[in-house]
Amino acid sequence: MKRLIPGRYEPLSLCIAVMAVSLSFSPRTAIDAPQNEIRIVRHVEVPMSDGVKLYADLYLPAAPGKYPTIVTRTCYGVQRDGVHETMIRFAQHGYAVVVQDVRGRYESEGIWEPFRDEGKDGYETIEWAATQPFSNGKVALQGGSYLGHNQWAAASKTPPHLVAIFPGVASTNIYANWITMGGAFRLSFNYGWGVVRMPNRIMLPQYWHSAAYTPEELKYENILMHLPLNTGDLASAGSPVQHYRDWLEHESYDEYWKAISDEENFDRINVPVHTYGGWFDIFLMGTINGYVGMRNNGATPEARAGARMIIGPWGHGPSQSFGGIDFTPIANMDMFDVQLDFYDYHLKGVKNGLDLEKPVQLFYMGANKWRSESDWPIPQTKYRELYLNSSGSANSVRGDGRLTFDKPAEAATDTYRYDPAQPVPTTGGNNCCGTPTQAGPVDQRPLERREDVLVYTSDFLTEPLTIAGPIKMKLHAATDGPDTDWMIKLVDVQPDGYAMPVAEGILRARFREGLDKVKLLTPNEVYEYEIELTSTANVFKPGHRIRIDITSSNFPQFDRNPNTGAPLGSSDELRVARQTIHHGGARPSHLILPLVPALD
Repeated sequence: MKRLIPGRYEPLSLCIAVMAVSLSFSPRTAIDAPQNEIRIVRHVEVPMSDGVKLYADLYLPAAPGKYPTIVTRTCYGVQRDGVHETMIRFAQHGYAVVVQDVRGRYESEGIWEPFRDEGKDGYETIEWAATQPFSNGKVALQGGSYLGHNQWAAASKTPPHLVAIFPGVASTNIYANWITMGGAFRLSFNYGWGVVRMPNRIMLPQYWHSAAYTPEELKYENILMHLPLNTGDLASAGSPVQHYRDWLEHESYDEYWKAISDEENFDRINVPVHTYGGWFDIFLMGTINGYVGMRNNGATPEARAGARMIIGPWGHGPSQSFGGIDFTPIANMDMFDVQLDFYDYHLKGVKNGLDLEKPVQLFYMGANKWRSESDWPIPQTKYRELYLNSSGSANSVRGDGRLTFDKPAEAATDTYRYDPAQPVPTTGGNNCCGTPTQAGPVDQRPLERREDVLVYTSDFLTEPLTIAGPIKMKLHAATDGPDTDWMIKLVDVQPDGYAMPVAEGILRARFREGLDKVKLLTPNEVYEYEIELTSTANVFKPGHRIRIDITSSNFPQFDRNPNTGAPLGSSDELRVARQTIHHGGARPSHLILPLVPALD
């Protein structure tokens, strides 16, 4: 859809007549049949308390009246393809819609600093919208990814007229489940989004690519090899990108990050929240933490009871196929219909049965089935340990690494050499939007041939094993330097050998005592590390095997740990590390699996 802008500051108001039959709607939404006419009002000024003017487009039912109102605040442009069509549909269903460029982006005034003004500006926009002639005073928020974060940030300010929010595929802690995972810097996403795609507004085009780089050097995969990281922005922007440098400067979970963390504020949010995400989305942890945080800590009983969550076998949005795996047509979901049901129930009082449904809907991979659950973690969960075992040669899939549910009595070790100059390449997993590699359940066999990947595999299963929930690794390990990374993948090995990753986790060793604590290692000392993997729901079917892969890099999804202990992004020095994994005996390295009842 092209932008509907005759001139930058010229308002545009028009009516659009659309036959109701031209769009498909689910039977449940038929109770509120769409209106046939809407009007769009362009470039509406929304004043902020500090004098900055933000601008929005309005999508309104053509008939005069006061309507429940949906607010979307975006950094990607109000007339972006897909957004425009979605807002038309909401207006056709009897909602007034405000779509606003955030501060410093596109038509709105001010300077954009990612994340830092969204709470205040969101609050003021909600209260402005509630008092407009088109609004009945009931406001909900809408949008995914950065737009979802905007919802959390605004809701934490407790706007009086806010009724509900629906943050999709969104982070709830910018440091812990956006910028890093386990303290490891998400290089490809942070660089691709924060430098290449979203440089600060003051980064004028005439300065882009002004550095003396060749076309080969400007290839994305080569730029990401640049060291030190804190000058890598020059490769594509030609001058510093301040927010990117700030992210590198604040390598731990300090006050810079706590000030914009939604997870610090769940107890201030007093409205129902519906999250959704994908098992392979980069913000999966935010989706789950948002639901759990509101279910347990929401400001009111109504907010706690109203928490809801959907997770499918998706990346950064619903799909049938992802990462080379077709999860069948039932995997896909029309999120517009889901949102409409949620808004209808909370803003219009429509009795559509939402309150009668269980709050959590999960897609179980392997079986390719949906199941509704009463909570997360699932109340019937039984946790079971899966132990590493070998005779000392678990290197690659050719080695002797084994997984057993019985704790090995004999102590043993496996070793490998981690060279940050030759990192294990990112292949699938939880990634998104700014990476040169494919995300999702991509076959891990090419990586499992490497000697710097330890591979532990179970016997063939004779019965289905159903898991759903949080997964942790208790790893007893040592390295010969002051810092390193531990990368863990849980893999479903299919009868034909396809090694499908279903969960992954990484821990930067310096953060072993907490993401807000930097503590370097004593070389060659054995530590017990607790590594959180992404949650999942998967059925390991008979004839399949369970596998755990362990290594120290996943590049460029995460930056390469140089093994030197230097502050993040500050040095171009690399050193090779010798890694030792202990298992059995007094040091039983193991994965903790969340077993749940089998599917019907």
